[in-house]
Amino acid sequence: MRKLLKTTLAASVALGALAGTALAQNTPKKIGYVVNYATHEWYQNVIKGMRDRGQQLGIEIEVKDANLDVAKQVSFAEDFMAQGVDVLIITPVNEEGVAPLIRRAKADNMPLVLEGNPVKGMTTMVAICDYDTGYHAGVAAGKYAKEHLGGTAKVMNVGLPLLSATVLRSQGFMDGIKTEIADATMVHDLDGGGNPDRALEVSSAALAQNADINIIYGINDNSSLGGLQAWKAAGKSQDGLLVVGTGGEGLAFINAMQNEPSYKIEAAMFPEKVGFTAVDAAVKVFNGEEVPEHIVSPTAPMLGEDWKKFYSVEGTTRSVNWDGINGVQAPDKCMKTAADLKQ
Repeated sequence: MRKLLKTTLAASVALGALAGTALAQNTPKKIGYVVNYATHEWYQNVIKGMRDRGQQLGIEIEVKDANLDVAKQVSFAEDFMAQGVDVLIITPVNEEGVAPLIRRAKADNMPLVLEGNPVKGMTTMVAICDYDTGYHAGVAAGKYAKEHLGGTAKVMNVGLPLLSATVLRSQGFMDGIKTEIADATMVHDLDGGGNPDRALEVSSAALAQNADINIIYGINDNSSLGGLQAWKAAGKSQDGLLVVGTGGEGLAFINAMQNEPSYKIEAAMFPEKVGFTAVDAAVKVFNGEEVPEHIVSPTAPMLGEDWKKFYSVEGTTRSVNWDGINGVQAPDKCMKTAADLKQ
């Protein structure tokens, strides 16, 4: 029996190494995930990553959608705890609503992992480095502008000032581009709301006022695509224009990179990898392992057809190349965080 147990554990560790992360000795049987907004393509792919990793490890992943309702999020989390799931993963609707759940989970010895947004008192969170994501995209944009745009960079930032994460992306982008083009300027700093209709509206108004830009940066795919749509609606040629998106949330950016002459760079955030990493974090917390407060999920700028290293598309289905995504290294810590914005 002991020999069989050793053989089984060795096989489990080997599987974890092949999948990109070594496994803890024990794995939970069931993880409950309360997502904030499951109809969004980003979270659909986060869930896909969780389920792919869960299938590899033999863990059942059950998902409940709070649909941006804090009361539902609290209720669903309490349901999971009452059912006796082994680990909770939560993408907070907001910090205030989840804070009591953090305290209750600790009181009940319920392992809890947050995804995306920090909450005071948390054990650990899986999330990207937002500033770094924008910064490296900015460096890539600066290099492109040197080669293709005459060395000038006049940026329309389709941002979202409400959230510290998206502010960090915009700041990072401008800091990154200035490492290549020192006199890069932000001509328009817009609040696109993170949705395509608002992004289109504010971008159209800005371009009507001053269209002397040659780079559109969006803090998510909706923002960059809304900015580009405004440019096209104004009857402007895409010659001499660079569009940089952020997220790599689904199929939209791939379609744009294939069909829009100006859409050359995507700051990919690999939602499937976020889900994959969250499950690995859940296993570690379940085993009582020491984990950092922020487990960084990797990002990378994709240029041209780089997306094919990580994804394949058939019809309306995007499939993941796990070898490619697991090969992207995450930094040990972020260059800047939300705390730096308050200084």
